[in-house]
Amino acid sequence: RQQAEYSTSSSGDEFESKPSAIDKAKRTLRRRKKLEKETKQLIKQEELKRLHKAQAVQRQLEELEERQRALEIFGVELERKLRGESDSSTKDETQMLHEWFELVLEKNKLMRYESQLLIIAQELELEDHQSRLEQKLREKMAIDDSLKDEMDLNEEDEI
Repeated sequence: RQQAEYSTSSSGDEFESKPSAIDKAKRTLRRRKKLEKETKQLIKQEELKRLHKAQAVQRQLEELEERQRALEIFGVELERKLRGESDSSTKDETQMLHEWFELVLEKNKLMRYESQLLIIAQELELEDHQSRLEQKLREKMAIDDSLKDEMDLNEEDEI
């Protein structure tokens, strides 16, 4: 009888330990899914930030282009006046030369700003490319190595 109770209690202990191991595995799986979900949300937020920044850069480039066109038109008129091709001689030559130099300085300033905006745009493009590669690598690494063929392993190494 004591042996029967002992075997019953020991088999009961085994039964009790199995659900706790299953529960632990379920909790681990839930945590992993929650972490993956949070990671995906963060990635999406970063993509949106980059998109908004890229749109702002694009708008600034368009505005810059308009300002450069206006300066170009004004510069052409000013150069004609300086050469004496235009009839209007309301301003003296030194005043016109001063305006022309200011125009050149403004144009150079706009060109530097355009270069900075283009660098920012390229940076955003590279960050986006890196994010996509990281996501692709995560997906490849989530697959068990035993299920991967040679091509999959090579692609993972390349990424």
